[in-house]
Amino acid sequence: MTSVSVVVPVYNSEASLPVLVKRVHPVLAALEAPFELILVNDSSSDGSWSVIRELAAQYHWIRGLNLSRNYGQHNALLCGIRHARFDTIVTIDDDLQNPPEEIVRLLAQLDEGYDVVYGTPDKEQHGVLRNMASHVTKMTLASAMGAESARKVSAFRAFRTSLRDGFEHYRGPFVSIDVLLTWGTTRFSAIQVRHDSRASGASNYTVRKLLVHAANMMTGFTALPLQIASLIGFAFTLFGLVLLIFVLVRYWMDGSSAPGFPFLASVISIFSGAQLFALGVIGEYLARMHFRMMEQPPFMVRESTEALIKSDALIKEDAMAQNKGVHAASVQRS
Repeated sequence: MTSVSVVVPVYNSEASLPVLVKRVHPVLAALEAPFELILVNDSSSDGSWSVIRELAAQYHWIRGLNLSRNYGQHNALLCGIRHARFDTIVTIDDDLQNPPEEIVRLLAQLDEGYDVVYGTPDKEQHGVLRNMASHVTKMTLASAMGAESARKVSAFRAFRTSLRDGFEHYRGPFVSIDVLLTWGTTRFSAIQVRHDSRASGASNYTVRKLLVHAANMMTGFTALPLQIASLIGFAFTLFGLVLLIFVLVRYWMDGSSAPGFPFLASVISIFSGAQLFALGVIGEYLARMHFRMMEQPPFMVRESTEALIKSDALIKEDAMAQNKGVHAASVQRS
């Protein structure tokens, strides 16, 4: 069994983190291979970072990263992925809806020769609107990824760490881990896993956030909106030609043009709307280019538990050295 890094994006989850660690540890320990748990705090407003620091101090296999501000789930995942040290990466949410005990099944499927394996929920514990938004996001993702397996994606995934070499230099502020994974492989798989209710609190991934994420994927990773704008322009060009033929035929047959201001106003409104839509799509792409030219980073780490532990160790060493010096000086005086 290969070594495993489990990456968890954390946001306002101080209550569920100890339970998550308690359930993850026996699963990873049973693998009989090196493992680590990376908890990425996405600038939580509760005491999540304090809990992470306590857990990292208690367990040597836990590493904590504290982001400088709230970047979003996929950006936090990218941070953890880039800090992972082992051969296989597993991503899982902090709400315990994906049981950690299912990690073994993902890894077993990965050993069948796949590069990415998704744990698809058997029954999602969400509302109707959230489920509809999730389906829209997955349809968009299918277009961005160019793979039918995109309809089975989830936040519970296992993949080979070597895939991150394909997006090593990606620095855009808009991140989709699933799209980035397609830059390095086409060998995707999915298995059905148990999906539990949230351990505590409410989901922070609202319908609005899902739709915004879908829009970001469409304009950030595919040319689909531009293609749609082109098709609309082509369709309305044909519509304009049909109207021209109608006007000319009417003039030749009746000797008069098409009557009425409403007819002309309707045609102008339709064509103006199509032009504004196309300009809006082009504007979105220009905005993405603008943000990427600014080289805005996808995340920034404010502090890590490793740095804090090292700092505490240095302070203790300095204190011990000072105590030894004071003791030696007192001995000399005596």
